[in-house]
Amino acid sequence: MEPSFTVGAATAKPITAVPSSSSSTIGSLGGHLARRLVQIGVKDVFSVPGDFNLTLLDHLIAEPGLNLVGCCNELNAGYAADGYARANGVGACVVTFTVGGLSVLNAIAGAYSENLPVICIVGGPNSNDYGTNRILHHTIGLPDFTQEMQCFRTVTCAQAVVNNLEDAHELIDTAISTALKESKPVYISISCNLPAIPHPTFARDPVPFLFPPISSNPLGLEAAVEETARLLNKAVKPVIVAGCKLRVAKAQKAFLEFADASGYPIAIMPSAKGLVPEQHPSFIGTYWGAVSTNFVGEIVESADAYIFVGPIFNDYSSVGYSLLIKKEKSIIVQPNRVTVGHGPSFGWVFMADFLSALAKKLKKNTTALENYQRIFVPNGVPLKYEKDEPLRVNILFKHIQKTAVIAETGDSWFNCQKLRLPENCGYEFQMQYGSIGWSVGATLGYAQAAKDKRVIACIGDGSFQVTAQDISTMIRCGQKTIIFLINNGGYTIEVEIHDGPYNVIKNWDYTGLVNAIHNDQGKCWTCKVRTEEELVEAISTATGAHKDSLCFIEVFVHKDDTSKELLEWGSRVSAANSRPPNPQ
Repeated sequence: MEPSFTVGAATAKPITAVPSSSSSTIGSLGGHLARRLVQIGVKDVFSVPGDFNLTLLDHLIAEPGLNLVGCCNELNAGYAADGYARANGVGACVVTFTVGGLSVLNAIAGAYSENLPVICIVGGPNSNDYGTNRILHHTIGLPDFTQEMQCFRTVTCAQAVVNNLEDAHELIDTAISTALKESKPVYISISCNLPAIPHPTFARDPVPFLFPPISSNPLGLEAAVEETARLLNKAVKPVIVAGCKLRVAKAQKAFLEFADASGYPIAIMPSAKGLVPEQHPSFIGTYWGAVSTNFVGEIVESADAYIFVGPIFNDYSSVGYSLLIKKEKSIIVQPNRVTVGHGPSFGWVFMADFLSALAKKLKKNTTALENYQRIFVPNGVPLKYEKDEPLRVNILFKHIQKTAVIAETGDSWFNCQKLRLPENCGYEFQMQYGSIGWSVGATLGYAQAAKDKRVIACIGDGSFQVTAQDISTMIRCGQKTIIFLINNGGYTIEVEIHDGPYNVIKNWDYTGLVNAIHNDQGKCWTCKVRTEEELVEAISTATGAHKDSLCFIEVFVHKDDTSKELLEWGSRVSAANSRPPNPQ
């Protein structure tokens, strides 16, 4: 049960300023919230103004350590906070009551599914209106102001409704600290008349949070390590498969320590791409069942023991529940639990502690890695295409190999898995939630946090039509992202799951749209490419003459030109979706 920190309507009181002889040392609610965001590492807050949050926005702007990034809509503000949290460790967004809150809700649900700490702040009604049975605008016409909070309850790990200064400090601090401890979003509603009022509980420079390190249960840790080492040390050809929860467990360093000690080949689940260095001598590629990178599926599924570190097994990552994995051969390591085979399971054993301890107990075994190296055949070099031949998807992705990559839901998932990422190159996509359109806002947020990287986003035309507006915000923020808009005339990923006329969309002049948004304000360069020669020239221009601009490259490909992996994955997910009801 998620904790909920709310103030009951009956306890709300009329608000008046608190006089004090030491008012110079007293802070305000808005100032306290702003300082807390800075203290936890937030430098940019994504917002959409509304009448209930305007005073709060004034206080966020007044904080020297914060930059307010105004977005075109609340959904994109939430997606931007998601992307920012991926690069920075925590993100924040501010919207208005209900009309803004319910718009950002979808993005917050995605952040929850991906274990991202996002502080979602909502400007709420005047504190004096709680418990009065008044009906306010921006509501569904009921005097119950908890409707919005109830919607957020299942997609946040804590909720705080602040309509009283007496306990506002405690509610805000508890919610923010819970987000960091749980690595999940939280919801904080602030009554619109409270941010500017000083109160003795707020210091102008609050004492920073202190999070003491949490240690594993030593007996459970020892037992988990012994049981796991027993299984792995008697195996002939064990393998490691990394999952996306490596991030939330903050266990990447311990993972590499374990991998080096074991000698096992390292595969990654698709959503873990970018979390494990692909230059590691034991790295073999992506394990994704029938659509794994070449020879990886054979090595993993033929192993006599596999240790999955931080996996999420859903219908997408399991290719319609078709993975050929035997539970009795598996060790599942989650952020705070280890399960060996069908059991036993060891709770309160933390991933980093476990991997570091396990590394000291293993016999080095390179058999599976040697098997991979023996059967591996490098991809053939694509045939030289004739001059002016229409561009193919696989040629586009052959030319994208550097910096941070963000892949939109669709064929980019599969093509980007084939990229060999250079060291320290980030890679992000939304595997669990899979919300089409996520990448535009996420690109905005990621680029705002990772100013030392040049972000590359691969976005399909159908996805782009959902959230295109915040290209405007990228230009306004001076971002230098390269966006490849893959124009194939529809929702390709949906076509491969289940085709129909609803997957056909109206074609846009995408570069024309971006040029209109640019409007000669800021730095932006666009072009259309139809052949490999044009693509090479466009990439050269984007990384040369226009390296300091946002570059938008519209890539035309045939509507049926998809990766073979998407074809296979789509058929299996379609089969899983089409299963008849179980007999009653």
